[in-house]
Amino acid sequence: MHTDRRETRVFLSSDEIRGLRSVSYWALIVITIFSAVTAAGGGIGLLITGGLGMPIAILADGPFPTFVWPGLILLIVVGGSQALAAVLLLRRRETALIAAAVAGFGMQIWVFGELLVIGEGSALQLAYFGTGTLQLIFVFALAGIAGWLPRAPLRPAGRRWRPGTPNPSPAAPSSSRS
Repeated sequence: MHTDRRETRVFLSSDEIRGLRSVSYWALIVITIFSAVTAAGGGIGLLITGGLGMPIAILADGPFPTFVWPGLILLIVVGGSQALAAVLLLRRRETALIAAAVAGFGMQIWVFGELLVIGEGSALQLAYFGTGTLQLIFVFALAGIAGWLPRAPLRPAGRRWRPGTPNPSPAAPSSSRS
């Protein structure tokens, strides 16, 4: 059986891969910190002002009688998951990618839930759905799932490492004293 389908592969040098990985890693950190700060600010704002100037009537068709629960969810669940992911990313923990994926998906769920409760969308909601989507794209890339960026540990064993620098070779075995 003959097929005309051709596979196209893009080959990047190791320097280009390191650069792409570094940009992806730092972009994920920036988006995650931005999302953590703005979700916490939004949650606190909802709690302090009783809705940030939004009329309570927009909650009429939803499960919440006031903005207290939405404020707490935005502050603790959305902002907290983003903050945890940011800390883990900055510490280069392997669990950081899972935490960032959960936080990004959590942001998308928050926006989707908001649309269901309020019933109308805004550019701000689209922007925050986009931040969650970008987080997932960068997580998939850094985890090697996307295919265009090979998987590499966030912090190789043996020595401190920063994305964008060459991966250190495993430490030479130390001589044992008798």
